[in-house]
Amino acid sequence: MQTENPSVRVWDLPTRIFHWSLATSFVVAFVTSESEKWRDIHVVAGYSLAGLIAFRLLWGFVGGRHSRFADFLPTPGKVLDYLKSLLAGQPRHYVGHNPAGAVAIFLLLACGLIVAASGYATYNEIGGHVMEEVHEAAANGMMALVIIHLAGVVVSSWLHHENLVKAMITGRKQVHHENPAG
Repeated sequence: MQTENPSVRVWDLPTRIFHWSLATSFVVAFVTSESEKWRDIHVVAGYSLAGLIAFRLLWGFVGGRHSRFADFLPTPGKVLDYLKSLLAGQPRHYVGHNPAGAVAIFLLLACGLIVAASGYATYNEIGGHVMEEVHEAAANGMMALVIIHLAGVVVSSWLHHENLVKAMITGRKQVHHENPAG
């Protein structure tokens, strides 16, 4: 009889609320971006995104263990080792973020800051057409990162035999005893 691996609390409630609120704010801002009719909603979603990122930057230093940036700082060596373990068919398991996911997080936060700052500048008519172009390019870049992130979640969930979406809802992940890391 095979026993199920025990679960542990990984994602604290503020991290989970941030995650789903950021996703919602970004999607709302993205889908309302081309319509003057929805401009106010777009702006509110953008300000929400900016506030959420400000919170996450703070929470990255004072939040729960696996929410702190120090817990998942992605060095090139860690990322390379993790990707090699994936290609070898023996992916290293991380209780918190794996190195590839960590890269996605930092890129999404950086891109979100650029989107928010350029959106603020555009809304307040600072920087003219150039700032509008920066805002649009950054938003499209962030959407590309979101798509890559979602693909990574699907692939990682499959390779690690864990439901990462469920973990980001419940805050709990299964503890795996094979190939443990971080």
